[in-house]
Amino acid sequence: MSSDLTIRALSLADEAFLWEMLYLAIYVPEGVAPFPREIVRSPEISRYAQDWGRADDLGLIAVRQESGAPLGAAWIRLLNGANKGYGYVDETTPELTIAVMPDYRGRGVGTKLLERLMAEAKNRYPAISLSVSVENPALRLYQRLGFEVLSADRNSLTMIKRMAA
Repeated sequence: MSSDLTIRALSLADEAFLWEMLYLAIYVPEGVAPFPREIVRSPEISRYAQDWGRADDLGLIAVRQESGAPLGAAWIRLLNGANKGYGYVDETTPELTIAVMPDYRGRGVGTKLLERLMAEAKNRYPAISLSVSVENPALRLYQRLGFEVLSADRNSLTMIKRMAA
């Protein structure tokens, strides 16, 4: 898969795909009905994509080289003050959101996106945080790439990846 993959910066032209990826980033356990698509417009979720393109936003999109079809996206953004997200750590640590189209999961797309995003973020931010369900298979990806558990509750973990400058 990686030989047919191009990774580029997320742009304002990618807004519809960004919202689709935000929806797909919401973990739904096997056997549970998916959430209605309108859930991404709720304030606690929409903050991850609303008004994309702020100065502190950093995001990437994976596309197929031959067709240009988007396969996945990964992005970070500072969510603080009254706008704190699920993976809030502190005022200087952006939160990660990542999703890959279902047909391309498990094929290295998420790994490539996250490795590149971390490389681009390391000179901008001291760390990256995220919140993940303890049942989400993506947890293994985060662990493999060096994210560490900072806190846990009954169903989710807040994880952090400290960036080496």
